[in-house]
Parts: sequence; C-alpha cells; structure tokens
Amino acid sequence: MKNAKFIKVLSFVFLLIFFTNCGGSDDDNVAGGTVVPLPTEIRTADEVRADFKNLTFNEGINDIRLESIVKGFYWNFRVIVPVGASETNKRPMIVSLHGGATGNSPDIHKTTACLVEPGVATLNAYILSPNSNQKHWYSDSNIVQIQALVEMTQANLFINTNKVAVTGYSDGGNGSWYFSQFIPNLFSAAIPMASSYAVTSQGGVTHKFAKPIYAIHGTNDQLFPIETTEGYINETKEAGSDVTFVTASGLEHYNSCSYISYLKDATTWLDTVVWN
Repeated sequence: MKNAKFIKVLSFVFLLIFFTNCGGSDDDNVAGGTVVPLPTEIRTADEVRADFKNLTFNEGINDIRLESIVKGFYWNFRVIVPVGASETNKRPMIVSLHGGATGNSPDIHKTTACLVEPGVATLNAYILSPNSNQKHWYSDSNIVQIQALVEMTQANLFINTNKVAVTGYSDGGNGSWYFSQFIPNLFSAAIPMASSYAVTSQGGVTHKFAKPIYAIHGTNDQLFPIETTEGYINETKEAGSDVTFVTASGLEHYNSCSYISYLKDATTWLDTVVWN
C-alpha cells in the first residue's frame, strides 16, 4: 500500500505542478525573484525509489542530492544516521524543516548542528533535514518532497515508523503546523518553534489538529509577535486540539540556537508522553 500511495502521490502531483501549475502558490516556480523554467521530462517513481535504494548511508552525516521524478529537478537533503540502528534496534526519526524557506542558501539544510542535533540528541534518532529549494514548505513541490522522503527513508532505513515527528523553526515551524493539519498521518507529533500559523479558515472554521503539538515561542520575537501566535493556539485549543504552548522568556526571532534547552524539553515530552 505504501508503494502504491507513493507512486500515486509523486506521479499525480508532479504532473499537476509542472504541466498545469494548478493549486500551487504564485511563487512555486520563482527562486530568489527569478522565474525558473518548469521542467517537462518525467522520470518514473520507480526510478526515484531505485536511486534512493542504491544510496549508501553511513553512521553520522550523509548529505544527499537525489534526482526527483522530474528530470533535472533535485532534492537536496541531509540524513543523520544514529549509532547502532539496526533491524532489531529501529530508531525514531525527526524531520527538521529549516527557516528562511524562500532564501537563497543552497546549503541551509545542512545547518543542523546549532539546534536540532543537540536538541534531540537524547533520542538517538535519525534526523532528516530537506532543503526547501527556495519555496515555502507548503508549496506543492515541497509537499511531495516531504512525503516522498519520509516514505523512502522509512522503507530503506532502520526507522521505527511509529516514532516519526516533525519540527521546524520560523518558516519551518509553519511547515510543521501545515503538515499536521493537512497530512496528519505522516507524523505522530509536531514541534513548531518561533512560528505564526493561522488556524481558522476564511470561512471562519477553526481547525482541530489530529496529532499533539508542542509549540515554543520567544517572548521577544520581532517577526512573529507572541500575542498573535498565542491567539492562534488558544483558538485551536478551544476547538479541541492537544497543544502544549511554552514561552521562551527573553528570546527573540533571529537566534534559533538559543532554543536548544526548549527543544530538549520538547524531546522529553515527545518520548515520555507521545511515544510512551
């Protein structure tokens, strides 16, 4: 069933994006203010899966460039493999979505040392850190990328599929909320940090999230005022969502590394409450 779902998702959505561009945000084919020509040659999902299966993953950091189902369109991502993972010792996985999703850094997915690595170290988990390709995490191409990478890592690495969570900072935090709302079965929990995600639709319906969320926000956040974020969270909690909201006293937006101790606390919550 997983393989059939993977093929269906990749084939349909990529064809939709790159031939009709329907349903995507206006900046889906814009990188750094430059219009990027949409590729037209399609590879099969089986080819992508075979390429992934042939990759070599060693303990520690593995930086990967994988051609997607669209010829010439690459997924760049980092996989950190924990020590001792095996068929008899399957490990959790944390998917880490970086901030500055529409920025110009081709290596931004490699900035794992400052926050996510020390923050989740006690889990001895896999860390999957994809590159947004200068698009929002909720763009169609990134929705496909995240689903595909999660499914392929689960199929080929020693991952406990019951213990897969998503976290992210700023844009990445908003991406964590998004996946929790629209693809709730992909992750067992979300840990958004320094985010601001509206939970009520234009029609006035407030969304109830199906999976637990542990949201962290600095009291001095200049980009996303804490009052706005807390208001959104209170709205969805009133709708029945399981959201733990933690304020980081004195922390501002542009120093994500200061969130390490708060992410460690969230990791304890994840391990002892969600996964217990």
